[in-house]
This record gives sequence, structure tokens and C-alpha cells, in this order.
Amino acid sequence: MFPHDPAERPDPTTTQRRRRITAVRRQGEQVTPLELFFDLIFVLAVTQCTAMMAATPTWTGVFRALLVLATLWWAWVGYAWLTSVVDPEEGSVRFAIFGAMAALLVVTLCIPLAFDGSALAFAVAYGAVRTGQIVLFTLGSRDEPDLRASVVGLAGSSAVGVGLIALAAAFDGTAQVLVWLAAVVLDVLGQFLFGAKGWQLEPHHFAERHGLIVIIALGESIVAIGVGASDRIDGGIVTAVVIGVAAVSAMWWTYFDVTMHAAGDRLAHTPVGQVQNELARDAYSYAHFLMVAGIVLFALGLKKTVGHVTDPLGAVPAAALSGGAALYYVGHTVFRWRVTGSVNVPRFALALVLVALLPLMSRVDAIVALAIITALLWVTIAYETVTMREVRRQIRSAHGHGGHG
Repeated sequence: MFPHDPAERPDPTTTQRRRRITAVRRQGEQVTPLELFFDLIFVLAVTQCTAMMAATPTWTGVFRALLVLATLWWAWVGYAWLTSVVDPEEGSVRFAIFGAMAALLVVTLCIPLAFDGSALAFAVAYGAVRTGQIVLFTLGSRDEPDLRASVVGLAGSSAVGVGLIALAAAFDGTAQVLVWLAAVVLDVLGQFLFGAKGWQLEPHHFAERHGLIVIIALGESIVAIGVGASDRIDGGIVTAVVIGVAAVSAMWWTYFDVTMHAAGDRLAHTPVGQVQNELARDAYSYAHFLMVAGIVLFALGLKKTVGHVTDPLGAVPAAALSGGAALYYVGHTVFRWRVTGSVNVPRFALALVLVALLPLMSRVDAIVALAIITALLWVTIAYETVTMREVRRQIRSAHGHGGHG
């Protein structure tokens, strides 16, 4: 309510003008429906990256798709940091997010030809996505000089990244890939070059947002199973589908049973400022990309497995299946190390075993390869559940889950 003294009442015109030109600071830590709506575009982007790999299942084709995924991931990460500071549901910010969604959808539609006829269109639309983020960050940092300094640094690294992707459209072959790679590396390293002191975040919101994006990536694996099985249904395909779902479920369990809760708590209890920001950057912005990339590679292997159940996968799809799972668990190992300073030995050992099995995976039937990987994932889960029973019970009980679930 307004104070009784008219002289103390704010000018409504001034208030409305301020709301139009200022991004409203976030209140609370819950992920909003608009953020989930925004993430739906990323669902399609992940699907397009998997389809890009499947269309050209060569080492070069897979690497190109991973470069596109890394580019899109860094754009998504920027908005995850943004909406941890600026409330996306308030006023004109909502419309700005809608605009970013439209630009990101154009980027997504360009993915299949991002290294061919749609290269320049991809770069222009991607530039629009990143520009919207910088503009909103600039408005949200108006009264925060440290945050403003970080935003200026981000603007510089973003401009370099977008410029190099646009430049890559003028090349083809190896030169184009190298320019793309430089764009991704320089953009990502920008956070190290300009420091993390000025950034701000809501820790539980930030952790939850990244957990949801892991679910989105895992959902792509389910989609890949469905696409691979779309031509026909027989006993072999049904078996492969069941085993594939078991594998994806094991990946889900690995992250959401305990890891997500423990890491989110640690982030929330880390001293606010540079220390917390660097932990969020390393454990979530960086380590989670390894997990998501691993899931996307695994999805490619799943798609090829369901489509060729009784045939060997071949070198590239087999590497995607076993190597993708290995990369996912390497991401978990890095995540655990950065959050707690300790190495999760069972998960790191699992990653090493999956890499060691790569030569075998390309020679046995696809369904056999998938069954071996799935068994290894669940054996690791069983071992962790037994050996860390009490810790698991405490963490899950603290978050409202049954200690013996």
C-alpha cells in the first residue's frame, strides 16, 4: 500500500517507466514455467544434434555435431545464469525471453546444415540469442558495478564467438571446423579470462535448472530409442528397447538419486561471491556439458542399436554408445571432484572400463554391446547403494525422500 502522505508516494509514471527499462531482480529460487518453456527449444536442439550425427555417422560428422552442441550449450548456460539474477516472469523480460526463444528456434532449425548452406543463418540467429542475453544482463546489472563488469567481459567473449562462427561460414572442410572450434574455446574460456567475481546466482535455482536440463538430455535418449524402433517391431527390437530404457534409467538414477541433492546443498552453503560463482561455473556450466554430451552420444548409439539389433554397430556408433556412457561418468567424476574435492572411484572406474571395452563393442552384436553396458551401469549403482547406504539415507531423508527408497 502507498503511504498516506501524497508527497511520499512514488510517481506512477516514473514507476512504469522504470519497470519498462529495468530487468526486475529475481525473488525466490524456484524454476519458473517460462524457464521450462524456454528449455523446450533446447529439447529440439538436442534432438537435431543427435539427428545430425546419425545422418553422418563418421568421426568428422560426430565432431561437428558436438561443436554445435557446445555452442548451443553455452547459449543455454548464459540464460541459466541470467534467470538466476533476473526474474523472467516480470514485465518486458517475459517478451525478451519469447524473442530469444524464437531466435533459438531458428538456430535449431539451421543445425542440420550448420556447416553447409545454413552456416551464415545459424550465425546470425545465434548472435541474436546471445545479444538478447547481454541486453537483459546489462539492464539487470544497472546498480551492480561488479556484475556489470562481468557482463562487459561476457559481451566481449560472446562477440568474438559469434564473429568467428559467422567467419566460419566463409570456409569449408577442415578450415571451417577449426574456426568453429576456436569460437567455442575462446567463448568458453572467456569466463576464466574475465573472472567470476561479479556474477550472482540463486544456488538452489541454479542447481535445479541444470538438473532439469539433464532430464531433457535423457529424454533425447528415449526419443532415440523410439526413432530407432519406428520401422518395425519384433522380439529383438522389444528386447533392445527394454534394455535401452534400463540403461537410461541407470543414468537417471546416477544423477537424481543423491548427486543432485548433495551438490545443490554444497553450492548453497558455499560462501557467496567469487568462490560460489567459480564452483557454479566449474561444476555446472562446465562439468554438466560433459554429462549432456555423453548422453547425446549415447543416444546416437541407442538409435543405431535399436535399428540394427543383431548386427555389429561399427566403429563410430559403438564408440558413441560405450564412449558416450564413459563421458557421462567422467562428467560425474569431474562434478564430484569439483564439488567435494574427492574422486568418485566407482564411477571413474566404470568410465575406464567402458573405454577399455570400445574395441569389443564394435565387433559384437549391437544388442549384446548394449546389454553389457547396461549391466555395468546397474552393477555400479548396486555397489554404491550398498557401500554408501547410510550417507544415501541421510541425504535423501533431508530432501523428503524415503531413506530406503
